Amino acid sequence: MGGRVRYTEEFKLGAVAQVTDRGHSVTSVAGRLGVSTKSLYDWVKRYGDEPDKASDAADQIEIRRLKVELRRVTEERDILKKATAFFAKDHR
Repeated sequence: MGGRVRYTEEFKLGAVAQVTDRGHSVTSVAGRLGVSTKSLYDWVKRYGDEPDKASDAADQIEIRRLKVELRRVTEERDILKKATAFFAKDHR
């Protein structure tokens, strides 16, 4: 039953930032977040040494979030347009 847990890039970047930017130990961060120290060391190796790579990953996460928000706002706008047209037609 021991399934593998998949962590988001955002979660990984946040964990790495606690180690690299804030100076917390890998052991303490791993314990607080409930991840293995090996995983956190791997993430630090992957994202911590190359700020450009971490920055690119953070940018991609933000772009995805903004695309989702844009899609939601566009749908809301379209619904409001249809409702406005419906009520304008109804009151003529």
